[in-house]
Amino acid sequence: MSRTSRRTHRCGELRAEYVGQRVRLGGWVHRRRDLGGIVFIDLRDRAGIVQVAVGPSAPEDVRRAAAGLSGETVVELEGEVVARPGNMRNPELATGEVEVHPSKLVVVGPAVTPAIPVARGKGEELPAEELRLKYRHLDLRRSEMQANLILRHRLLQRARRTLAELEFLEIETPILTKPTPEGARDYVVPSRVHPGEFYALPQSPQIYKQLLMVAGFDRYFQIARCFRDEDLRNDRQPEFTQIDLEASFIGVEDVLGFVEAVLVALWDEAGQRVARPFPRITWREAMERYGTDKPDLRYELAIADWTAQVGPLGVPFFDSALKNGARVRGLAVKGGAALSRKDVDQLAETAKQLGGSGLAWVKRQGEQISGSVGKHFTAAALGALGVGDGDVALLAVGPDRLTSPVLDRVRREVIRRLGAKPTAAHAFAWVVDFPLFEPDPESGKPVFAHHPFTSPHPDDLAGGKLDSDPFACRALHYDAVYNGNELGSGSIRIIDPAVQRRIFALLGLAPADAEARFGFLLHGLQAGAPPHGGFAIGFDRVVMLLADAGSLRDVIAFPKTTAARALFEGAPAPANPADLRALHIKVER
Repeated sequence: MSRTSRRTHRCGELRAEYVGQRVRLGGWVHRRRDLGGIVFIDLRDRAGIVQVAVGPSAPEDVRRAAAGLSGETVVELEGEVVARPGNMRNPELATGEVEVHPSKLVVVGPAVTPAIPVARGKGEELPAEELRLKYRHLDLRRSEMQANLILRHRLLQRARRTLAELEFLEIETPILTKPTPEGARDYVVPSRVHPGEFYALPQSPQIYKQLLMVAGFDRYFQIARCFRDEDLRNDRQPEFTQIDLEASFIGVEDVLGFVEAVLVALWDEAGQRVARPFPRITWREAMERYGTDKPDLRYELAIADWTAQVGPLGVPFFDSALKNGARVRGLAVKGGAALSRKDVDQLAETAKQLGGSGLAWVKRQGEQISGSVGKHFTAAALGALGVGDGDVALLAVGPDRLTSPVLDRVRREVIRRLGAKPTAAHAFAWVVDFPLFEPDPESGKPVFAHHPFTSPHPDDLAGGKLDSDPFACRALHYDAVYNGNELGSGSIRIIDPAVQRRIFALLGLAPADAEARFGFLLHGLQAGAPPHGGFAIGFDRVVMLLADAGSLRDVIAFPKTTAARALFEGAPAPANPADLRALHIKVER
């Protein structure tokens, strides 16, 4: 309800049914137009804009106040809602059938000329993002930003309602916690009362939510603030929000069902209907067919293994790599002949930038075959690859760790450049059967693919792969993906302390180190742990997608830049020397 002691309605709420009523409004001057005998003021609040008309019959003090108004000044007024003449109605405004004739108008918040414009004309570009972040209080006045944050609020409340209906309990976990490795660097916080000791800001509530399962709270959730000191992108922030959940006496199917219920509810809240259950694809299949573990399944274009077909053709570009056990993989792009030579050259350069050896291509137009390796192909050889008239084959050779990211990027670029039509608006999927470990790029030793609390697949654990071939050991891990975006990750957890210690040992942690770093979890598991698992939905990313925003910064009230700086408040900043001394810290430059 918008009524307070100072106003009866929000500006954007007024409609034709209010004609004849007296209202009290408060808002910001969006625009002011002086037509000589009459002044029109577009008055704005979070609900929208209403036109205020100050004519010759208005009281003199109202006309005087209206004449001196500048943009973004805050005013309060009282007046009558009047129907606009038919030729003066504005169909672009929800309030376009009415206007307000004020009998009182008072300036309550004078404003200097804004550093960046809030009101923009059609086609007028936004100021540079850094400038908008510096003057975020003004940028947040824009209707697009307000709509994004209002949507964010609605989605949060819908998530809470959905999980509460599923009998999850909202429980808060600590922000000041113990440093634990979860794949990124911790933000550390010095303790004043314990010199030389530090807290860490949580990368996730992972261990705490597992301990809540041990404690008997069989369904937990939290709208969790998390912190990771890592390199940033448009879809990353150093502090972010996730919808975190954990449940006991469950299996994979239960967790996927809970998460699907939340995601379907969020999309419904945004006015988009999606069906469940979501289809599933194994990690191995995703990497083989799409080169990524977050494939965009709206498009049918898939990667194929052409080693057997291309090997006998004697293509010099491929021969040496094939002799070393590499594979030739590629994309048969329908209608790809429309790609220009410049397009193909740019794709090949992208492949090299990603560490590949380049990109070979063959174009087929009628009986004419061209391309970087076109002379080695016949129509029949291209037909065996699924390349017909008007199509193009794009080929990469090398180990999968190089060709997969290359072909993933090439696939996405081809879809964009050709303007391919998606087969569906919404393509949710589960990616399952991830590897438990991956090799360290430098040492080749096992490092955890996600986090070290993920349960090995019971078939692989029983088969001895954890010891004999750890890289072949699958994890009970699952990711939710949507239109090529990862929405979140989860897993079934290890509940046997002995298995957890074996995982720590494989990761190179000596027993004493494991005890020092994770003793509180191991002791908890020893107290009797139920089967449990959970998930974390990247909430900022969900809002970004549902708002159709360009980056996470457009759906977070006060975000950081890609350099992890808060331009509005000027953080991070040097600390007061006295504060550093109290914390027993000395800064070396």
